[in-house]
Amino acid sequence: MTTAIAVAAAVLATSVPPPADPLATEIGALDAKVFDAYNRCDLSTFSGYFDPKVAFYHDTGGATFERDAMVDGVRKFICGKVKRELIPATFRVYTIKDYGAIEEGEHRFCDLATGRCEGVARFVMVWAKQDGAWRITSVLSYGHRAATPAEQRSAATR
Repeated sequence: MTTAIAVAAAVLATSVPPPADPLATEIGALDAKVFDAYNRCDLSTFSGYFDPKVAFYHDTGGATFERDAMVDGVRKFICGKVKRELIPATFRVYTIKDYGAIEEGEHRFCDLATGRCEGVARFVMVWAKQDGAWRITSVLSYGHRAATPAEQRSAATR
């Protein structure tokens, strides 16, 4: 009888999902808002999520060290051309004590003219909580590559 109770307790304990991480939930919601603005070319809203002195490092595009330059690059090279989609299974958030959070993951880029999602890249964003508001202070965008056929099929089923 004791064994049966222990087994039942173990089954119940493993079948209950862990509580959601509130920080990951918050950063995930912010990511969705940032890139909704990015995808709609609402650059006023988009720029509001970034610190004025944001450091943005892009493996194929170089580095910028101020928000206006980064937003200008989005205006010139992104608006009306591609849509960014987070790959949910790759999304991770880590706390930075007394500062904010690190967000990392992978995202794909879909050509608006064709609808094809042919590019994939990794990213890291550092979020700081400043005066009660979250702002992105650093971005790494790297490992840009062509999507594999499996990744293209996965994007087509979304």
